[in-house]
Amino acid sequence: QVQLVESGGGLEQAGGSLRLSCAASGGTFSRYTMGWFRQAPGKEREFVAAIIWFGVKTYYADSVKGRFTISRDNAKNTVSLQMNSLKPEDTAVYYCAAATLATRLAHEYDYWGQGTQVTVSS
Repeated sequence: QVQLVESGGGLEQAGGSLRLSCAASGGTFSRYTMGWFRQAPGKEREFVAAIIWFGVKTYYADSVKGRFTISRDNAKNTVSLQMNSLKPEDTAVYYCAAATLATRLAHEYDYWGQGTQVTVSS
């Protein structure tokens, strides 16, 4: 069983930056694809970014490409999401997730964190 705990959310102005972190425990971290998803009020959960096992490949949603960067530290069992040039439409609860597959599909992720709120003001 893998436990995931996110941190780093908060309130930021449009154009600013935030960095989210996710700490994993209870499994072999390097074996998992780590993903970030987000869910805004009244909307479905959507894929943001993912990084496969040893970080050799990353995936991004078109809406965040060029602004967000996902990275992982397998020695520290952490995955991070650096979010730059934030927009009000980035406002959502952000979730960290782990999957055994290289995937961007939410239903293929096996473990989820509790989420952290990101609010971007205009």
